[in-house]
Amino acid sequence: MKNHESHGKHDKIDILFEDEYICVINKPAGLLSVPAGNNRSKSAISILEKIMRGNGTYSAKHRPFAVHRLDRETSGVMMFALSEFAQKKIMDSWHKMVSERLYRAVAENPRNPKKILPDSGLIDDDLAFNAYNVGFVPKKTDADADSKKLKTVPARTHFTTVFRGKTHTLFELSLDTGKKNQIRAHLASKGYPLAGDKNYRARTDHFSRLCLHARTLEFTHPFTGQKMRFEVSEPAEWKIYVEKCRGVNRR
Repeated sequence: MKNHESHGKHDKIDILFEDEYICVINKPAGLLSVPAGNNRSKSAISILEKIMRGNGTYSAKHRPFAVHRLDRETSGVMMFALSEFAQKKIMDSWHKMVSERLYRAVAENPRNPKKILPDSGLIDDDLAFNAYNVGFVPKKTDADADSKKLKTVPARTHFTTVFRGKTHTLFELSLDTGKKNQIRAHLASKGYPLAGDKNYRARTDHFSRLCLHARTLEFTHPFTGQKMRFEVSEPAEWKIYVEKCRGVNRR
């Protein structure tokens, strides 16, 4: 694994794999995946471009292209195509070539014990987006009041409880759909805002970051056909934090 770092707090990416077609990295929390609008802040793609220029491997035809994204505050494994042709091939076959994407998240437990989620299950509520492009699960009253204006998109999130503490739960999650803010909005709608998530009214921020991490990406290489799996564990402190209270249930 190659580690590349500059002087900024969130300017480090770890290159997990690179060949002539793709590059897989570990993105830190606080770093954009790609530039957003007029935002000229550093991003994972701009840092990767800089690395390739430094290595002499960057050209108009050989440079990084986004094939999926992680929210700015989400850390973990993500992939870039290294040509426009590779980008198109990957995006056209994404759901066939990617066999597993797993996330880990620390969420606050619901205040109402009657709303505790089971050990595993599926959240398949549709998502809408507000004026700030933040995803949310509309309440029935929202849909009734804005039935003509409120547009929704289908979203499906599978969850498994890894550790359940008195105040927080460590979840493992996988997505059938990859909508913006999907995990955050789905868990928050069930009374489980992610720790550190101000957008969804989290009350705790022990790690000074959103506690969401893209842990695993497994796929078939789009050009070689090789089965590939990349896994970067979430911070070990997350599990310790969830387990520190007495009365923890372990699966």
